[in-house]
Amino acid sequence: MTQDNDHATAPHVADDLELALRLADHADSISRSRFRAFDLHVTAKPDRTPVTDADRAVEEALRAVLAATRPGDGILGEEFGEDAGVDGSGSSRQWIIDPIDGTANFMRGVPVWATLIALAVDGVPVVGVVSAPALGRRWWAAHGLGAFTTDVQGDGPDEVRALRVSGIAELADASLSYNSFKGWDEAGRLPELTALTREVWRTRAYGEMWSYMMVAEGQLEIAAEFDLQPYDMAALVPIIEEAGGRFSSVDGVPGPWSGSALATNGHLHDATLSLVSRELGQD
Repeated sequence: MTQDNDHATAPHVADDLELALRLADHADSISRSRFRAFDLHVTAKPDRTPVTDADRAVEEALRAVLAATRPGDGILGEEFGEDAGVDGSGSSRQWIIDPIDGTANFMRGVPVWATLIALAVDGVPVVGVVSAPALGRRWWAAHGLGAFTTDVQGDGPDEVRALRVSGIAELADASLSYNSFKGWDEAGRLPELTALTREVWRTRAYGEMWSYMMVAEGQLEIAAEFDLQPYDMAALVPIIEEAGGRFSSVDGVPGPWSGSALATNGHLHDATLSLVSRELGQD
């Protein structure tokens, strides 16, 4: 059973993972019902990015569950910000939520979107769930407990399998997803992207959370992008790492706090950083 946080004893990571999976069930029930809805309401946030009624409804529902089950924990969510008492470095216990990662896809009927749910303890993501109901997929992990995915088999039981990154150890044999050419351009990193694409076997821009889950499944070796927030990345970190890979910023800073992401199968992380990082070798 999932234990409530009584402020005296922190819940075990397995209980936190169980709660995160329950949160994903709540999220899926809301987002699935609004996907491709004719009355979907879309507005623009101050940064001009779109937000739908589904984004807000999912985050409100998850916050309500967390308020009841983990009242001592902080929350950072894309739509409603950060609860008092937990700072941007993720100190103490902080749930990090992206209610719909891939809102632009969601509102246009493209099925590549997901709810991202993470728990960070002292700034380190230890639980991550990526739930993509329109794809019929879910991925999850917790520190020390491994990483897994569900393949939905129609109306039958779900097939659960362990995740493992690929064993490819040479860039010349690697597949890369760079997500957005424009994103690399706006970050001033097109020369670095070009250098990397010249070294790898194959390049694509799968986008959103899917690129990172493909790394965890061993279908890609490298995924990287810029202009990200912690809620875009936190849930990805435990899944990548528990599957045997590595996750950092494009300049090699561990964790989801530096505005960019580089996920690899681990074997190719240093080689990739040597091509894309502007920090290596600098004091």
